Amino acid sequence: MTTSDADRHTLLGIARQAILAHVTGAPVVSDQTVAGIPAEMRARRGAAFVTLHRDGELRGCIGHLDADGLLPEVIAQCAVAACSDDPRFSPVTTAELSGIQIELSILGAMEPITDPTEIEIGRHGLLVEKGWHRGLLLPQVAAERSWDRQQFLAQTCHKAGLPADAWQHGARVWRFEAEVFGDIAATRPT
Repeated sequence: MTTSDADRHTLLGIARQAILAHVTGAPVVSDQTVAGIPAEMRARRGAAFVTLHRDGELRGCIGHLDADGLLPEVIAQCAVAACSDDPRFSPVTTAELSGIQIELSILGAMEPITDPTEIEIGRHGLLVEKGWHRGLLLPQVAAERSWDRQQFLAQTCHKAGLPADAWQHGARVWRFEAEVFGDIAATRPT
């Protein structure tokens, strides 16, 4: 499902308001905000990632893989988690808020793959899983870093905490597409 420009603007606003509310203690959702969200968008289910940047650098990235939640709520929850719970970074501070840029990735369906030729760089993201280990890289990452399919698979395995060749030794691999948009160009590492 393609998201309209108006809905993209709404989802980015939800993410920004959730971050602002979390960091400053302001009200999370106002009646005016909810009233401004079209009924179809309020009812849309989806999986998504929220990526934050500041001064061109990654500042947080958290997502929800299952399309079992209402998309506006998923976006708000992931935005709060990206600004406060990404273990790679300290929580976003009030002083940083004006410089935070938001990128949203609305995930498509996960499709199992068995061969690297089923991956199209720049189009597909990857999820690798084996046991309790799980790693995901968004579609834009491989293109930004000029990785080929083998490197993309190896780096996704690495993100999962697995050996680089785990995809050849029992790890399950899925590909997915994502609709990526934000208040920054989609050319930042995640």
